[in-house]
Amino acid sequence: MPARRSQPGQQGGRRGGLHASVCGEQVRITLMEARPAGLTLKQLTVATGLSAHHVRKGLNYIKDTAALEHLTPLTYTRKDGYRFPPDPADWIAYELAQLSVEFNRINRLITAVIAPHAAAHPDKFAQLALEQISGIKAGLAMVVMAGGR
Repeated sequence: MPARRSQPGQQGGRRGGLHASVCGEQVRITLMEARPAGLTLKQLTVATGLSAHHVRKGLNYIKDTAALEHLTPLTYTRKDGYRFPPDPADWIAYELAQLSVEFNRINRLITAVIAPHAAAHPDKFAQLALEQISGIKAGLAMVVMAGGR
């Protein structure tokens, strides 16, 4: 079996050897060059020369660190892929869509798990969880409603 080649910057042959910041910077630069267009995961793998694993690692680095450092909001849609749209209206539309998804997830967490737990066994944990997550739900509802005007 032939030896596996390492990519530049990769440590040995172990999986995930490229540091997240290296992957993130390659993906960020590629997306900036494509701006205002977006790129799909497959297009990013071709354009960066990184594996899908490393592109995802880079996207996560951008989400966790680089987007805020470079003041470049990262959005994703099936139609456009990942992109750094220059128009704040695009940022707001993406944020509202994501907040609506989270609102629905939290609502279902309450109705499917936490509220039945609190009703069946009203212990301190269930009550605290219900109160706190209900507060988060109320806050998300206010933001989503304000954005829908």
